[in-house]
Amino acid sequence: MKKDDKTNVMRVLDSKKISYDSHTYEPDATLTGAEIAAILGEDASHVFKTLVTQGKTGGYYVFVVPVEAELDLKKAAKASGEKSISMIKQKDLLPLTGYIHGGCSPVGMKKQFPTFIHETATGYDKIFVSAGKVGYQIELSPDDLIKVTGCKPADVV
Repeated sequence: MKKDDKTNVMRVLDSKKISYDSHTYEPDATLTGAEIAAILGEDASHVFKTLVTQGKTGGYYVFVVPVEAELDLKKAAKASGEKSISMIKQKDLLPLTGYIHGGCSPVGMKKQFPTFIHETATGYDKIFVSAGKVGYQIELSPDDLIKVTGCKPADVV
């Protein structure tokens, strides 16, 4: 991979000496997470999406869940210690995280928010998350993702 092809996520992982494999696919905003998993030749349960929420207190929280799963907002609120939680508006994603919809990664956000990963991730040797740009994915161990983001495993779907 050329230096210009590296995303900020990859640079963060490189700086922390975290091992990963990068994968690319033709970016298409209409692709679902399951379709991206198929393109990668992976079971969709190993491919995770990154969702950003806001709690009733105004705090922001990040949830990393399987692409075919839906975040359970009640479970997410419980995990984060909030009374209630809601998804942020898509237009707020870029200014808040530095990432656009479809390219949001739990690694390398503008600010590190409390992050939770669905507990099933810890049962896999490797998982896939966005590399911070549409059409780019990284494959790494869930333990390494936990180490670099400080995320906590939780039942949130």
